Amino acid sequence: MVVIGAGQGGLQLAESLRTEGWTGPIRLFGEERFAPYNRPPLSKALICGAVEADNLIIRGADFFTKKGIDLSTGTRVAAIDRELREVVLADGTRVAYEGLALATGSRARTLPLPGAELDGVVVLRTLDDALDIERRLATVDSVAVVGGGFIGLEVASSARKLGREVTVIEAVPRLMARAVSEPVSAWYADLHERHGVRLMLSTGVTGFSGVDGRVAAVETSRGPVAAELVVVGVGVVPDDDLARACGLDCDRGVIVDDYSRTSDPAIVALGDCTARRMLDGSLLRLESVQNAIEQAKSGAAWLMGKERRFTATPWFWSDQYDVKLQMAGLSAGQDRAVTLGAPAEARFSILYWREGRFVACDSINRPSDHMAARKLLDRGTDLTADEAADPAFDLAARARAA
Repeated sequence: MVVIGAGQGGLQLAESLRTEGWTGPIRLFGEERFAPYNRPPLSKALICGAVEADNLIIRGADFFTKKGIDLSTGTRVAAIDRELREVVLADGTRVAYEGLALATGSRARTLPLPGAELDGVVVLRTLDDALDIERRLATVDSVAVVGGGFIGLEVASSARKLGREVTVIEAVPRLMARAVSEPVSAWYADLHERHGVRLMLSTGVTGFSGVDGRVAAVETSRGPVAAELVVVGVGVVPDDDLARACGLDCDRGVIVDDYSRTSDPAIVALGDCTARRMLDGSLLRLESVQNAIEQAKSGAAWLMGKERRFTATPWFWSDQYDVKLQMAGLSAGQDRAVTLGAPAEARFSILYWREGRFVACDSINRPSDHMAARKLLDRGTDLTADEAADPAFDLAARARAA
């Protein structure tokens, strides 16, 4: 079995193959120089200096020896030969496979604007990116973050914790617009402003200017914003190049079903490089640890001749300052919401319905609500908005009774 991509999903697939009973060789190829590591802390604890890079490594070398997983870091797979069932490494070496898993992840989206090549205009996707930002943060006073999504706001939070001046520049009128509702966006805007972040919403970026090859300002539709470091956090692009080149069906990622199967029955795909075909024919892209882990388990089962459908409710989280946002389900298109708890006390949840069906929950510093909502959503519980709006309503108790 061959796994391309040594992130958390690729590692999980290799582990799951052993759990499913595969006793043959497993080759795990990673283009980065590091063994599989936890990616979420990169924008938070690592760039703040709260943890060392070594602490992010998921498994030590002895684990791979014990499990019989041949890990090759710093190794790029250049092509997939589906006819011969071989992958071709960058040095020309060919490795045969019985089953193949694509866990190639995604790349940080860049901005092809004037000045984007200046020193100090950076992105955050890999551990090396984070180490570079950590080093730069130690030598600058002002930081501009382009993009008001999770990564951008987590970087802003980390930079403010270090005492840096921070400006967040977002093209649309609210923060985290793709992921959360307007009330949550507004609450987080207030949170960041209270921590001293300058927010520039509905503001376009037209380029970057510098002095002696180093960035000095972000050029925006509202004028220049001085910055010694610019972190561009405007989303990711699925890394489906290998899949496209070998003829697999792709559309905003490698197309898979609920079993992680691609258009080639000998190949599965998982994580950020994928787009899952839903029952109604639409494509769903989820960029989360949970998605990668669950697709890896489904993919390993399929490569072993079994079926393990991924049906769990999507969930995500974001840590900013001392606030933990946990999301269960997908709130896009919601038409009714009920708030539990006290937003003024930074402990509340918002539950969402779409056409009368309970579809999602955003929780701020209320982990018990998050876990209860996941249980109810997984079970398809018929929770109504009127029921939740009752002052005596207890979400955790409702979940226990479900």
